[in-house]
Amino acid sequence: MSTQDQDHAGHSHGDVSERECADYLEQIVYFIDNELAEADCDAVRVHLDTCNPCLEKYDLQRTVKSVVARSCSEAAPEELRQRVMFRIREVQVRISDS
Repeated sequence: MSTQDQDHAGHSHGDVSERECADYLEQIVYFIDNELAEADCDAVRVHLDTCNPCLEKYDLQRTVKSVVARSCSEAAPEELRQRVMFRIREVQVRISDS
């Protein structure tokens, strides 16, 4: 394998440049949320199949998104909600008094 066939992390994935990887990585969030056109989804899938560093970043993004989604499904305790609402009203009063 030549050094041309390696990305910045030393992983082989053909002639894809670091900039092209960055472009795909920007699309990963939209890909995970199913917000890309089908042609773009196909291109991202092909890239992920051939680029291990990007696949690892995709897996990490998907895991983080899953953990955040699970965490956000829990309701805050009532006492915490009341304290937060009190602070918001306090700030609103200060702003309106200014």
